[in-house]
Amino acid sequence: MCIQAWFLLMVLFSKVQAKVKEKPRRFRRKRWLQTAHPNKPNEMKIGPPVVECKNEELNHYKSLTYGKFDVVPLASKGWLHRKSKGDYFVIHGYSQIPAKTEQPVTFLDLGLTEEVVKILQKINIREPTQIQEIGIPVVLSGRNALLAAETGCGKTLAYLLPLMLQIITEQRSSPNQLFNSPLGVIVTPNRELALQIGEIASNFSRSLLFSSKVVVGGRTKRKIMNPLFEEVDLLVASLGALSKLTSTGVYKMKNVRHIVLDEADTLLDDSFNEKLCRFLRRFPLQVTEGVGDLRTQLTMVSATLPTSIPDILGDLIVPESLMRVTTGHLHKIMPHVPQKFLRVGLSQKPAELLKLVKADYENRVPLIIFSNKSSTCDWLSMFLNENGVECVNLNGDMPLVLRRGVFKKFQLGEVNVISCTDIGSRGLDTVRVKHVINYEFPLYMADYIHRCGRTGRVGSLEGCHVTSFVAGKLDVKLVQEIEYSKVNHSVIYL
Repeated sequence: MCIQAWFLLMVLFSKVQAKVKEKPRRFRRKRWLQTAHPNKPNEMKIGPPVVECKNEELNHYKSLTYGKFDVVPLASKGWLHRKSKGDYFVIHGYSQIPAKTEQPVTFLDLGLTEEVVKILQKINIREPTQIQEIGIPVVLSGRNALLAAETGCGKTLAYLLPLMLQIITEQRSSPNQLFNSPLGVIVTPNRELALQIGEIASNFSRSLLFSSKVVVGGRTKRKIMNPLFEEVDLLVASLGALSKLTSTGVYKMKNVRHIVLDEADTLLDDSFNEKLCRFLRRFPLQVTEGVGDLRTQLTMVSATLPTSIPDILGDLIVPESLMRVTTGHLHKIMPHVPQKFLRVGLSQKPAELLKLVKADYENRVPLIIFSNKSSTCDWLSMFLNENGVECVNLNGDMPLVLRRGVFKKFQLGEVNVISCTDIGSRGLDTVRVKHVINYEFPLYMADYIHRCGRTGRVGSLEGCHVTSFVAGKLDVKLVQEIEYSKVNHSVIYL
């Protein structure tokens, strides 16, 4: 009898103890919210939320600020737990595009000629953007420069316009120019970007009477064995093709006075930097006394600020000679484009994607879907086509001719859905894109910035937005950094 009573007592005691333990667990999230919002009365939550969460208690408002040691509440804090699937938060955008200048400035004020301004007006460009306002005078001055600004803000024209004027001036001073001996070279990491820049340059070359040429990979051996000799003032080329054609003597670099590295952060990564350094050793880039007119001006352009310049180019150029030209929104979430983050499981992604794409497809909204692998890119295209959505795919495993045809088809509006890898995230001008979907979240923060930059560009229509699927642990970690940077008004560390 004694043993039974003792046993019942122990059971009762364990149940009481379990209830005591459950109580703080039940109110743990509420207590965390109270500590995360210390002394934040409801009066401070003015206007619509900047970060809107499924759990309204985690909404962030523009008027809310946090101290150095305050706990910052994040909707994605618990997203590593399996029960977090189905959660989401939205970073809302402002109405104004940050690339626009605050004070009215004309292209004539920046030192451009009336001929150039007339051509810009014909293509419906009437006012310079912020990076163009501060970048064009620097490039025109002849100084080495690093132009770093957010995606889609007009960086191409920021260096291309002054470069063309410099080439025209030098062209007049040296009328007896040799064939295949350019005065300026623009280097890109991929073929698509080189073709796009070449197309923009051709709009000006016909009226300004200078010659431009685009050189990309594909049948390079034929170009070496049977080269074409012609007048070339501006050469736009992908790094691989340019390296081969200059080392074999098809193109001579002795008259080059201006070099532009577009998408410099990509050209400085491990897959390109050795080849880039070998190419740059041909030019007197270092700013030293006595170089004079033989010095070659270097302009580096990027949507993210490269940190490896001293390590990679330290032997070729004095890093201090690069004048850094940046905007206030560099390494920050695009403030004018809403971005939604969906916490989903791997098995839920196809169904969620189909739901989003079908809604846009019925409304004829142009959208681009990003994935990390070519196999996933191809599968998504087949999956959507099988479900009644016309979709094309673009990845690095495809031949150049096929890639050009696919992208042109999307640009002309013949198809509104394109599935691609990160080959479509760098530099390409996709003004008609209104929706970017990250089916697979990028592995690096820089890739996320470039992907989001395919929409909300200068000249884009209203209603642009980004949707990202968050499934893995690395995805959650990157999303937490993005959310924290927005809530805490800080930059994103790449």
